[in-house]
Amino acid sequence: MAFDTSNQPVLLAVEAEAYVQALQVYRIQDIGSANWMKQHEYLEKLNMQAVLHASSNQDEFVKEMLMTYEKIPTLIQELLAIEVWKQKVFSVIQRMNFEPKTTFPLYMTLYHEATLANLLETVLYHKEPCESTEDCALDLVDYCHRKITDLIARQEQKMHEEVESKPDTKHAEERSAMEELKGQEQKLQFDIAVKAVSILRYITDHLSSLPLSVTTRILNTLDIPSLLVQLVEDPPWTKYEEGKLSKYVDGKWQEVAPSERLTLTRLEGQVWIALFNLLMGPDCQQKYAFNPHNKSQILKLRSHLTEVLLDQIPSLCDLQRYLGNLSMMEPPPAKTGIVLEQVPEIRDRLLRENEGKWKAIAKHQVKTCFNASSQAMKEQAKLFADMYNFDVLESLIAEPPKCALCGSPAAHRCSRCRNEWYCRRECQVKHWPKHKTACNLMWETEERLKETATGS
Repeated sequence: MAFDTSNQPVLLAVEAEAYVQALQVYRIQDIGSANWMKQHEYLEKLNMQAVLHASSNQDEFVKEMLMTYEKIPTLIQELLAIEVWKQKVFSVIQRMNFEPKTTFPLYMTLYHEATLANLLETVLYHKEPCESTEDCALDLVDYCHRKITDLIARQEQKMHEEVESKPDTKHAEERSAMEELKGQEQKLQFDIAVKAVSILRYITDHLSSLPLSVTTRILNTLDIPSLLVQLVEDPPWTKYEEGKLSKYVDGKWQEVAPSERLTLTRLEGQVWIALFNLLMGPDCQQKYAFNPHNKSQILKLRSHLTEVLLDQIPSLCDLQRYLGNLSMMEPPPAKTGIVLEQVPEIRDRLLRENEGKWKAIAKHQVKTCFNASSQAMKEQAKLFADMYNFDVLESLIAEPPKCALCGSPAAHRCSRCRNEWYCRRECQVKHWPKHKTACNLMWETEERLKETATGS
């Protein structure tokens, strides 16, 4: 990822240590509460600091502290909790005809999953944090499998559509806030699935340091090699529009020049490296149980191993030779042995503990967390204003700002709250009825902070 890193840190080491120590696992019914939002603030700042460190090759004290205080399993449990909340509770909220004063708290709750996925993607690049996932590694593998499967399913659904739907800018101002939130959630799901691909690749890098059950589950229970072949065959991060090729790079769609069409993006490289690890690793070759279906699926890779690709990842020449041999003979039977296989437990436990409670949790959270009083909304606005240092954030944003109404590239920011962007005056005027409440809250909070500072 290309970031313009500044010398200004998001957190000092002593602050990061306090935040890491305070991390805890919350119950589903506590998601969205004031204490939970405070932890979201901690995680967001830890995530930004970790990205700054990784992109500038500095001392990664966030990673070290997460390992020292054994908090990486906590991150994974929180990731699975918010995934279950989105599937079971948010889906109920969407059916309740709920129209809050502002959807920002709901959006931040949805965004929590992306924050956790990005933080895990950043730290799991290294071997030691991957080892410290402990038994949660199985749950993380299953999480990545679900996200990638969903990504492929969405891609197949698109292929059956004659024309890809585009934003209806003419009636954009007529859409309800919850309808807009649903569109934002779908984009978040795509971003999270992309991060899941990278997380899975890093797990395959360090399989020898993880429990044997992780390798068995990846290869034979979930057959992830076959799943990755589908990503090579029909990449969801590539699309053609009006004869032009675009690829999803660093969080945004970018048009690719004809001369660069065969150049691998970082994301495409992640898929190939994961496949290489799973098909060429000595332990993996002994344990992968081939059958006619997955053998034919794996052999589809041969047509993609072109000279241009091999020039970019030379180690794939070994994979090319292996596939040539696999096409002419039957692979030896997998050496399974007698293994007491572990199974992922976190998600099943969350579903079991909250079975039959989803509607009650949704109603409770709508009243207490997502439709708060004006005073509570002001406090939340202050929390969000403190959470994001715009000077630091702008160095992290890979995608240029877009108009809050029509989605076009935007060059003008709301002068009061400095939080929303617009492409022209007309869009700002049309969007004002929806933006007014949040804008007033942010502006009033900022003014109050200035008055306090002046008085002191």
